[in-house]
Amino acid sequence: IGTPFENEAAYAKYNSLWRRYSEFEILRNYLLVTYPFIVVPPLPEKRAEFVWHKLSADNMDPDFVERRRVGLENFLLRVASHSVLSNDKILYHFLTEEHRWKEVVYETGFQAKADSRIKALSATFKVKNPDKRFTEMKHYSDELQSLTSQLLRVRARVADRLYGVYKVHGNYGRVFSEWSALEKEMGDGLQSAGHHMDAYAASVDDILEEEEHYADQLKEYLFYAEALRAVCRKHELTQYELETASSDLIFKKQQREELATGMVRTFSFKGMTNKLFGQETPEQREAKLSLLEEQIVQGEETVTEKTVAEYVKGAWVDMQRFKEQKDRDLREALIGYAIMQISMCKKGIQVWTNAKECFHKM
Repeated sequence: IGTPFENEAAYAKYNSLWRRYSEFEILRNYLLVTYPFIVVPPLPEKRAEFVWHKLSADNMDPDFVERRRVGLENFLLRVASHSVLSNDKILYHFLTEEHRWKEVVYETGFQAKADSRIKALSATFKVKNPDKRFTEMKHYSDELQSLTSQLLRVRARVADRLYGVYKVHGNYGRVFSEWSALEKEMGDGLQSAGHHMDAYAASVDDILEEEEHYADQLKEYLFYAEALRAVCRKHELTQYELETASSDLIFKKQQREELATGMVRTFSFKGMTNKLFGQETPEQREAKLSLLEEQIVQGEETVTEKTVAEYVKGAWVDMQRFKEQKDRDLREALIGYAIMQISMCKKGIQVWTNAKECFHKM
């Protein structure tokens, strides 16, 4: 993150820290609470999802653990390259302190804020004047998540079928080898062709393991969609709180005016009660006026604090940054996936070309 180290020994010390997945979760939850207007990079999946049936879904599988390690490293690189997140002191403690960093992050009180944030974001509320840009972005995040999950499911099905196609070529190898024992003139050619088929069948394991790398890149944006939606949802919540506070402030000012003038603008049970049982005493009215004045001052402060202009500005800038990053990353990932498929097909062509040469020599 650009922090200078005094010497190589210090750098080596910092460079050898161990972190559990749960610690990464703490760091990300802190970032979500502290920077609600930022599309915070997601963590890699804790347990494997959208896997083809021959791939282990065990979260302790060495291949999966290695892919998750790469994903956690990518998370740190994303955070460290962000213009705002990279300057956070907690991130620095996470990268440099063995144990002390947890004490520092909990001292911020982020956990209580995180709990209230989760409750608020799960609540149902209706904004009177929604920001069209954020509404559209929220819809986009829903569609992005839906389409990436569909793509991952299709890829898993294709991988299953591809695995079967490759492995069945091993039957060619077995038959050619058995047949070669029967023939004198054709034997060598059949046996050689069988070896090519065996090698082709065995190569699918490495191919599909490599393919998981591209699946992980898609999964990152599957989870990014949720982070994008959280920013939009937080904007809705802030807007709702502002509208509620503004309505309450208007009502309090109306009450103050009615108490000061003695004129009730709207029908109320309280007004009817006053007519039936008599007006309040001057002392009671003064006490209520004083309380209303305090509540109005607090309400005005709340409305000022709840202003969404600064949030909108920061969130919109970061969402545009995210979209540029997404376009660039997914373009590269899909091109890489296409190149891998082309290479795989060329290897298949080469296997059958080699087999053809073997047949020619019979």
